[in-house]
Order: sequence, then structure tokens, then C-alpha cells
Amino acid sequence: MPNKFLDIIDKLLMLLILLSILVFILYPFISVFKTALVENGSIELSHFSIIKQESYLIKNSLTTGIYTTILSTLFSIMIAIYYYMSTDRVKKIIMGILMLTIISPPFVTSLSYIKLFGKRGLITYGILGLSISPYGQLGIVLMQSLGFTSMNAILLIGYLGQLDKTFIESARSLGAKTTDIIKDIILPLMKPAITVVMLLSFIRSLSDFSTPRIIGGAFNVLATEAYLSVIAKGDIRRAATISLILFIPAMIVFMLYIKRFQSLSTTQHGTSSGEGISVKKEGFLYNLIKIGAIFFLVWILIQYASIIMSAFTDMYQGKLYFTLDHFRESKLSILDVFPRTIFVSFISGITSSVIGLILEYYAFIRNYKSAKIMDFIATMPYIVPGTFFGIGYILAFNKPPLELTGTLLIVILNVTFRQLPFASKIGYSTLSQINKDTINSVKDLGGHNFYVIKDIIFPLSKSSLYISFVNGFTSTMTTIGSIIFLVYPQQKLATMVMFDVIESGKYGVGSVIAFLIILTCLIVNGLYYFLLSRKGKAKNVS
Repeated sequence: MPNKFLDIIDKLLMLLILLSILVFILYPFISVFKTALVENGSIELSHFSIIKQESYLIKNSLTTGIYTTILSTLFSIMIAIYYYMSTDRVKKIIMGILMLTIISPPFVTSLSYIKLFGKRGLITYGILGLSISPYGQLGIVLMQSLGFTSMNAILLIGYLGQLDKTFIESARSLGAKTTDIIKDIILPLMKPAITVVMLLSFIRSLSDFSTPRIIGGAFNVLATEAYLSVIAKGDIRRAATISLILFIPAMIVFMLYIKRFQSLSTTQHGTSSGEGISVKKEGFLYNLIKIGAIFFLVWILIQYASIIMSAFTDMYQGKLYFTLDHFRESKLSILDVFPRTIFVSFISGITSSVIGLILEYYAFIRNYKSAKIMDFIATMPYIVPGTFFGIGYILAFNKPPLELTGTLLIVILNVTFRQLPFASKIGYSTLSQINKDTINSVKDLGGHNFYVIKDIIFPLSKSSLYISFVNGFTSTMTTIGSIIFLVYPQQKLATMVMFDVIESGKYGVGSVIAFLIILTCLIVNGLYYFLLSRKGKAKNVS
């Protein structure tokens, strides 16, 4: 193709990427700010009276976030250290269990919590003979901690795998005890990563509305109040105001996160293979860590086993019996909802992966300042609660020329750009490893930038595109916060149907939908690892 034509395609592609970020990320943000702060052309702050009148909501959100952060961080530290000091076989088991919570809806643990510890729970009532209420702040903290710990542990595990092990080996050769190695070497080295997971946990707790909605009972938080302001009160301005209040601490924590994350990348790492360390598995501290880690992992297994059991069983006269009634009851919902959910997840996974990679190409390979600004804007959906992003889409796209409310397209766009921060960071990580001499050689031979993208960038980024797609697919299959206000009844996705049936007390049907969501995500993730293993074997053969 002529170079002039390729120049036009190149410029159009960059313009399309930049405009899409401005329209589908920045514009919804501005719409929320405008709705919360401006009325009749002037600044109006009357809705912010909620800070004084309903200050208990802020207190509830902050205390819940603090308790969840402490508990999830403690468990994630225990799991990461136990993993680090375990055999390869144990590591595979631990990672498999942790992946369960990542590929399931964020509020699915609330369902199993009610089934196990509710007034007619299998453990509290069936085994212990107690009839206690599972609702309130304690339930929220426990279920958020259960959901957040897995991702935190995986981040800490990745960090530990890159640490320079010479410190540990030197201490061991000098006769240091296991307790001293953990206390004086491993934990201090983990401090930057621990700070990061604490900040992430706090942000996620503030933005979670589904867990408090299901098991909070009379205990309410800001994120749930934003949801109720739209669903129950029809007051979009109040919802925007609450979302803006949530945005402020989230932004502060995010800036701290960026600072600590940069320190992670500059921390001295060794040249270790990422294998475990040969330290004696003994001592009070090690055994305490082991007990805590195993307790949490068993807790996860019990929770998810109860979901599967609830999907296939029911209770009659105090006794469990096998049944497929829940599948029959959910049949119509499954047949209608799951194809749509898989379609939306597939499209969002592919689109976010491609946009993220191309954006990073223009920002850091071509070094365009405008693309770097767009790259920063692209991280913004990661900062805010999902409800903030969803409300932004309602406000931004409810009138011409971009009247998208009520369509499936608005849902696809929302989940696509919600996943863009992860896709762009994966894209940057891949592009930073591509030798620039390879790119320059194409240009030296007269190749156009278009061919650089087609023949160099995409072929060398297949692995990152796979990872980004799998994450986008899984995240969309399990998301609810950002789309709860966007989906019309005839266009519901699986997580929304599950949320509705759990709220209405149909726990068996909810268990079926949760089971099918997890199974679908397992299949997609399994295919990814299968392709990855085949690729590895092919390289070894060659």
C-alpha cells in the first residue's frame, strides 16, 4: 500500500483510540462532577449536606474499609509466606484455591455465608443448633476479606518470587532460626508490597455495594446508598454526589498507591529463579502462619463447596436431598442470559486488550505526548467505584448525539473501558521488553509504522493479549457495580440475575447461576493455560 494511504490509516487509528478514551472515560467522569456540583449554571453544594446529616454512612464505610484491610492483609501475608516456603505441589494447590475467588462474582461469598451461617445455616443451625443473624458489619467485613485476600496474596506471592534470596540463604548458613528469618528478613522486605495491598483493599472496600446490600441488613454504607439513591429513590444527583464523596478518598489512596507501586519496581531484586527457599519449616511464627493460611484456604473451599452443594440440593424437614429443581427454576434465565453474558464478555475482553496495546504503542514506542496523557486518563476507571463509572454513563449517554441508554452497546462500552487500565498496563509491560533494534530495523528497511504494528507489535504481544483477554472476559463475567444502572430488564447479564434472585431469597437459584459463572470462567482460564502449555512444549521440542 502507498505510504500516504498508510499515513492516513496510522493517524486515523491514533485519533480513534484517543477520542474513544476522551468520550468513554473522561466524559462520564466530567458528567458526574458536573451533576454533583452544578445546578442551573452555578455551583450548588446543597446535596453535600449528607456529610453532616448522614455522617454515619461515612463512618460505616471507613470503619468497614479499615477492618477489611487489616483482616485481608493479615491473611494474605500468611498465605504468601506459606506459599513461598512450600513445595511445588503445595504451591499448585494453593494457587488453584486462590483462583476460585478471582473467577467468581464479588458477592458470591455472601451467598455461601448465608447458607452456612444464617438462621437456618448448615453450620450454625444444622450442626451447632444455633439460630443467629448473619447480617451486619461483621458479615460484610468477613466476606469482603474473603474476596480480597486472594488477589492480595497473589500480588505478594509474585513480589516474594522476585526477591533476592541471598539475604535468606546467608542468614540460614549462619544458623538463623526460621522465626528470625521471617521476622527480620522476609517481612521487612515485603513492606512495600504490603502497603500496596492495604491501599488496594481499602479502595475496593469503599467501592463495594453488593456485599453490604446482601448481608449488611440495617447496616448501610456510602456505596450502597449511592445504589439505593438511583434504584429506590430515583435521585441521580444524590447518587452522583455520594459517588464524588467516595472518589475523594479513593483518589488520595490511589496517589499513595502509585507512589508505593513505583517503590516496588525500584526495590532491589535478585536473579533468583522464583523457586521456594530451603528453610526449616519450624518455629512458633511459621506454625502460626501455616495455621492461618490453611484456615483461610479451607474456609474458601467450604464456602465454594456450599455453593455447589446448594445448587444440587434442597432441605426438607431438616434433611438435605439431591434435586435439580434449582436448575429447572433457573432454566429460562440461563438460556436467555448466559449467551448474552458470554458475548459481552468476549467482545469486551478482545476490544480492551487491543485498545490497551495500541495505546501503549503510541505512548511509549512512538512517544506521543497526547497518547501519554490519554494513558493516564485510561487508568481513571481503576480509581473509582464501579457505581461511579456506571452513573457517569447514565449521565453522559442519555441524550443525543450519543443516546445509548437502553442498548446493549452501552454495557459493552462500559465494561470494555472499565477493563482498560489492566489491559494498558499489560501492554506496557510487553512493549517494554521488545528490543527497539527490532523496530528500528523495520524502519531502516523502509517499513511503515503500520507494518511495525502488524508485523512486530502484535506478533510479539500474543501472550499479553491472551492474558489481557482472559482478565477482561473473567472480569466482565463477574462484574456488577459499573453496569447495575445500565442494563434494562430484557438485557440483563448473569451477575445481575444472580444478584436479584439472592436479594429475593432464592438462594438455590443463585447458587446455580454462581456455579455456572465460575464454571464458564474456569473453562476460559483452562483453555488459556492449555494453549500456554502447548506453546511451551512446542518451544522445548524446537
